[in-house]
Amino acid sequence: MSVTYTAVLDVKRSTAEDVARLLRDHRIAAGTRKGRRALGCFRQAVLVLRWFIDGTRLSQLARDNGLSASTAYRYLHEGLTVLAAGAPDLATVLEHAKAAGLTHLNLDGTVIRTDRVAAPGPNGAELWWSGKHRHHGGNVQVIATPDGWPIWVSPVRPGREHDTTCARHHGLIDALNRTAAELGMPTLVDLGYENVGDGFRHPVKKPAGSELTEAQQTYNKVIRGIHGVCERANSLLKTTFKALRRVSLDPSRITKIAAAALVLLQIEHDRTI
Repeated sequence: MSVTYTAVLDVKRSTAEDVARLLRDHRIAAGTRKGRRALGCFRQAVLVLRWFIDGTRLSQLARDNGLSASTAYRYLHEGLTVLAAGAPDLATVLEHAKAAGLTHLNLDGTVIRTDRVAAPGPNGAELWWSGKHRHHGGNVQVIATPDGWPIWVSPVRPGREHDTTCARHHGLIDALNRTAAELGMPTLVDLGYENVGDGFRHPVKKPAGSELTEAQQTYNKVIRGIHGVCERANSLLKTTFKALRRVSLDPSRITKIAAAALVLLQIEHDRTI
């Protein structure tokens, strides 16, 4: 049974057409001859979008398109690779933020739930287990504009790692501190990034055995109020794409899934910064 575009009504048809154009360009670059694929570019785009938006299982996608499970899997991951290739790198994002005259950036981590993966970490602990969230998952760092629009997503790190550890691994701490020093564009964060540099603004932590001053309490309200908008970025990605709510594939695939989701969001809303 062939499934048409009506299966992905939650996005504009133009989004599916844009994805199809990217797939077509990829096929041309790869030298794929016409008539050698079971699905045309548009039907492959619909397959990818159904998986992203509705969380349709690969077995169902295979049946609906008259494909073998292995072919549906290959088509999906080809789509992920093509979309993820369009995600901007950190340096480009910071240049665009500078050109747009943004007053500040927001940074927040999100743990994308995964199925259990038997991968031992340090001291025998499970590598992908997040003690904070009490489930398996991968940590992705998200940079957003002042109004909470996501503009960059990091490669995935194991869910057991702290946000600061992940940010350092990706070079975010140095890059964002440098951006603040050179451009006067600080990054707002929560207390999970405490004391990582002068380029970051986070609430003042309550001292042990004492209370915050009135000025500190006021400062915290302002910082939390402004940074709270950043939660929209992670929420927007996860509410738009069911594929980001729980990943049943290899957790390392989250890197391409998150990058592809960012590109799809930008295509759908015709917005980068």
